[in-house]
Amino acid sequence: MKSMETAIISGKGGTGKSSISAAFATIENNVVVADCDVDAANLYILFNPSHEEEEVYIAGQKAVIDSTSCTNCGLCKDYCRFDAIFFSEGKTHINDISCDGCRLCCRICPQKAITMADNNKSRMYSGAFRNGRMVYGRLAPGEENSGKLVNLVREKARKISGEYNLDKIIIDGPPGIGCSVISSITGTDNVVIVTEPSLSGLNDLKRALEITAKFKNTTWVIINKYDLNTDLSDIIESYCSEKKILFAGKLGFDPLVVEAMVKCKSIIEYAPDSQISGEIKKIWDIINSK
Repeated sequence: MKSMETAIISGKGGTGKSSISAAFATIENNVVVADCDVDAANLYILFNPSHEEEEVYIAGQKAVIDSTSCTNCGLCKDYCRFDAIFFSEGKTHINDISCDGCRLCCRICPQKAITMADNNKSRMYSGAFRNGRMVYGRLAPGEENSGKLVNLVREKARKISGEYNLDKIIIDGPPGIGCSVISSITGTDNVVIVTEPSLSGLNDLKRALEITAKFKNTTWVIINKYDLNTDLSDIIESYCSEKKILFAGKLGFDPLVVEAMVKCKSIIEYAPDSQISGEIKKIWDIINSK
């Protein structure tokens, strides 16, 4: 059985993408949620999944210096283009956040005091949450290859979907249009772009649509907080109509959504009978009926 995969993305941050992802994840029981915003995962805070599996993700390598062999000649510091090497208290140090893992310092060190070590601080977690199963990745600061970690999260979500016979996978993707976004939407059935009624929201929506146009999945647009600028909301809706982009609906600004997040609940859980919960359910039905 192939699961229906729906990825929720946004051309920019702050549109309410994760709030809508959380709402979708709690409309139905027995879903798999994959938080693919690995640079800033946050759905685990809301859903508090059980900690059943933890896998180390190796995200490249960083330079490490052996102070007992180092003569503080400064050659590595002179050649480092990333300003990752510095002197302090009479010793040479390497800032692992700034280090790009280029290996140059390792190659030119006359004392062979610098070696390369695996970046092993990033993790992938999986477990159960109140509406099914959840997988998420957390990329450590300064570590790279977020797109690869997203792929691992999605592969794990698909595996769990098969093991537990869950037919829907909801992917909370990262903002922007980078490699991690591409990894989040590749091979999905639906892509939902959440935008907002602002000039930056419209421009970033257009950039996101340029990316999704290169794939075969069905793309939908949602305008969140549309009533903060109804004129721009109308422009966005007209743009979707003109470009024949599927328009799933629009949601008004509602303080209940913020209250729900503070209580670590989705709006569907916190206020199931509210108007905005009803609108989100309608949008979910529209997306799944195509």
